[in-house]
Amino acid sequence: MTKYNWDLMERLLHEVQNGAGKSFTPRPYAEQHAAEVAARGEAPGDLDHLKAVAGEYEKLLLKHDYIEPRTSEEGGTGSNYVLTARGSSLLSLLDSSIPGNDHPRTVLDEQEGDPLEPAVFDELASKAQIA
Repeated sequence: MTKYNWDLMERLLHEVQNGAGKSFTPRPYAEQHAAEVAARGEAPGDLDHLKAVAGEYEKLLLKHDYIEPRTSEEGGTGSNYVLTARGSSLLSLLDSSIPGNDHPRTVLDEQEGDPLEPAVFDELASKAQIA
């Protein structure tokens, strides 16, 4: 059972979505995420670990086709990305601005294996009741 920091994952996907013309920098995004968590009065955890996790998430998102390099026509800089259809689907499941977003995160967490493994995720995302 693989567990993810869904709030951090959501943050990274939003940064990809809004990243035209700027480099994707997961470590500073992790710092900003930690600051936001602390501002809510919650413990953000070890910052160095969070930065390392953000870097690993970037690799995982690329490897499993959730993100891909942004073309120059889309504002690509050579070091930024665009969401794929799978990435957009993941972001819509994780989106904390949608009331009741805990259910999809719970379903993802309850998977036997890695919920972001493409075959597992695609099967889950195809089910209407997850959202």
